[in-house]
Amino acid sequence: MTGKNKHNQCPMESILGQIMGPWTPYILWLLDNEKTLRFGEIATRMPDISAKVLTDRLRKLEASGLINRDYQPTVPPTVNYSLTERGRELHGVLQGLNDVATRWDEEDRQKEGDAEIAAG
Repeated sequence: MTGKNKHNQCPMESILGQIMGPWTPYILWLLDNEKTLRFGEIATRMPDISAKVLTDRLRKLEASGLINRDYQPTVPPTVNYSLTERGRELHGVLQGLNDVATRWDEEDRQKEGDAEIAAG
C-alpha cells in the first residue's frame, strides 16, 4: 500500500470507515439515485431502520463530508439531504457494488433453487 494519512492509517481504511456500517451504504445509494430526499422519504424507503439509527447515520455522513443537510425554517421545518461533491465521487463505487450484489443475489437464488430441485 502506498501513502498513509495523518492518522497513520491506510487511506482505504479511512474511507471504508466512513461509508461502511449498517444502513450507511444504502443511504448513500438512495441519495446517489434520488439526488435529494427528506428524512421521511429516506425512512419510507428503508422501513426496517429506526428513526434513531437513521438520524445517527445521517449525522455521521454529514460529519464525514459525504452528504449535505439543508435545513429550511418553514412550518414544519424542511430538511433535505443530498450528496456533496465528495459523496457524488462514490457513484462508480456504489454502482459497481450494486452490480456485484445483484449478480451474487441471482447466483445464490439459482443455487438455492438447484438445491431444492435436487432434494426433491
